[in-house]
Amino acid sequence: MFDKTGTITRGEPNVTDVIPLGTALENEVLMLAAAVESGSEHPLGAAIVRAARHRGISLPKATGINGIAGHGIEGSIDSRKIWLGNRRLFARQGISTEAAEEHLIGLEADGKTAMLVGVDDRLLGVIAVADTIKPEAAEAVAALQASGIKVVLLSGDNHRTAEAVARQVGIERVIAEVLPDDKAAMIRQLQSEGQVVAMVGDGVNDAPALATADIGIAIGSGSDVAKETGGIILLKNDVRDVVTAIKLSRATMVKIKQNLFWAFIYNSIGIPIAAFGLLNPIIAAAAMALSSLSVIANSALLKRARIGLIQEAKS
Repeated sequence: MFDKTGTITRGEPNVTDVIPLGTALENEVLMLAAAVESGSEHPLGAAIVRAARHRGISLPKATGINGIAGHGIEGSIDSRKIWLGNRRLFARQGISTEAAEEHLIGLEADGKTAMLVGVDDRLLGVIAVADTIKPEAAEAVAALQASGIKVVLLSGDNHRTAEAVARQVGIERVIAEVLPDDKAAMIRQLQSEGQVVAMVGDGVNDAPALATADIGIAIGSGSDVAKETGGIILLKNDVRDVVTAIKLSRATMVKIKQNLFWAFIYNSIGIPIAAFGLLNPIIAAAAMALSSLSVIANSALLKRARIGLIQEAKS
């Protein structure tokens, strides 16, 4: 299972559209959204703040800022309540999003993340953010599928946005609009069906899923929480290393089985011969040392396999 933002995409989103509704102004929509996101570490929030600063917009101080997992963020500016998030957030506040629906559908179909901006009980506008898909993502997905591994995109984004990204990289199954805690629940459900699940992610929101999965793979450029939770950390921001890690683990298992097999055969023959005094003690000791050396030598071949896999991934 792949997370979308920062894993399939670069995790460097930029604001592409600011759409005011009614009498609202474009810079007003961007200013209010950036004000409540000014202290956020989320990539989408950082993109909004960056866009406002690029336009030279002065940001008022927002207070009472509160992130609502899977919904968005809220804050206050001069006694006005500011809302920034998805449809679920606005439905929760009883604010109609019908005026923005046509814009939302079009933006989401293009693979953009569309966020609604509201003030008090009024919808003010829409801000769309787009991230660039990693050029190696499609190659990694194809290699995993060729190895017989089912690939799933797991995202908190809406279905249209997630499916648009999935189509570009060749992922057929998409599970979208999933809250952070629900990602872990989804993995547990697959595990209960007998599936062995590997989760690849980079963000704070991925930590529960990384901890729940049979194999948690954290992207090295991701958050500290994700890296601490993942069982495997990819030092580079290259998802092809997921393929390399899986192939290397399979090669390791082959070597382990080879070593156990030959050690069993070797000892099955050597121990009875030594026990009946048919071997000189010095020769028997040398034979045991040779047995250990053969295991080490066979295992050392994994280094060549690793180099070959890395070169194959880069070519």
